[in-house]
Amino acid sequence: MSLVRSVPHADSVVRSCEQWLKENFTKTDTIAQIVKKSEIPERILKRRFKAATGVTLIEYIQNLRIEAAKALLEAGQMPVEEISVAVSYEDVSFFRRLFKRLTGLTPSEYRRIFQPIMNNGNMGG
Repeated sequence: MSLVRSVPHADSVVRSCEQWLKENFTKTDTIAQIVKKSEIPERILKRRFKAATGVTLIEYIQNLRIEAAKALLEAGQMPVEEISVAVSYEDVSFFRRLFKRLTGLTPSEYRRIFQPIMNNGNMGG
């Protein structure tokens, strides 16, 4: 199940931020960049983001990154260390802990369970 859910809301600033984050979640200093883009104070943005989406700004970014990592794990044999860096986590142990907390599985367990399903589904007859 996807960690990133679209929650309908009326906050156009937050909607704009969500769209930008979906395209730029791997950038360094993501929160500072989105605060600058939103043109409202960080504290207010974080409060509005949580009120509109039901998750904090950092949780949203983490969910986007873990979803991208899941796709990379399903798609091939890229080492977990490289996937961690690809989704903007230099600290691989932090990435592994976060992945397990959000999915219930380690990255290796996730690959073992879901990669065969994806590969079998892609094979013609």
